[in-house]
Amino acid sequence: MQNEKLQKIIAHAGLASRREAEKWIKDGRVSVNGSISELGDRATAKDKIRIDGKLVQVTAKEDFQRRMLAYHKPEGEICSRNDPEGRPTVFDTLPTIKNGRWINVGRLDINTSGLMFFTNDGELANRLMHPSHQILRKYAVRVRGNVTEDVLKQLVKGVELEDGFAKFESIDDVGGEGTNHWYNVTLCEGKNREVRRLWEAFEIQVSRLHRIQYGHYQLPRSLRNGRWQELEITELALFEDMVELKPSVASKTLRQDNRKKHKQKKLKARTARRR
Repeated sequence: MQNEKLQKIIAHAGLASRREAEKWIKDGRVSVNGSISELGDRATAKDKIRIDGKLVQVTAKEDFQRRMLAYHKPEGEICSRNDPEGRPTVFDTLPTIKNGRWINVGRLDINTSGLMFFTNDGELANRLMHPSHQILRKYAVRVRGNVTEDVLKQLVKGVELEDGFAKFESIDDVGGEGTNHWYNVTLCEGKNREVRRLWEAFEIQVSRLHRIQYGHYQLPRSLRNGRWQELEITELALFEDMVELKPSVASKTLRQDNRKKHKQKKLKARTARRR
């Protein structure tokens, strides 16, 4: 049974990102076998790990299978697990998961729709959200206001917002007239309400905002509003490679099995042609 840093075990259990788990440990909320833990402590899946006194179900590393869901978020849902006001959340219709929980990869505000991801691995979620990886996000945006060529050039050149410099990597005019004019915009970071605030810096209001791409993955036309679908092993592998994360042991085994099946299928096809 492998001995690993405590925050890594918590992250792999899908309970939090590694950074958040480190904070829990610093705050004295985590114990191992009855003793309050300190940052740097290590444990195994056999140890009794508790967070706020509640026993954590930990999957051994060799049995852990990383998973990822794509979700088509509708407007009106919030990115929280529970809402005191009783509003619907993005977690309401996700499938149940054993020995862990779904972690959202970034957030979309209540009035924004489109592509979101969820994973059972806090480490993957943390890397996909980290600005150092510069993962492309693409949005379809409908705006109201005077959009001139100078404004478009400045949005690509960059704007100083209250929390730092921001810009669009590209802007494509996709048509429409008057208050129904649409653009596709891309950026490589995920500051709070960044797309809206960039346009608002030029007194242009965003009336609709819809995320259509994250990294290499485009929102499938077949994925209806409010529905989710699980990524195939090959699709997940592209995200793992993007953030330099090794596949989980169970995922690696599935990949190998899939390769074997693919080779066997090709061999049968060749044999059939020869006959």
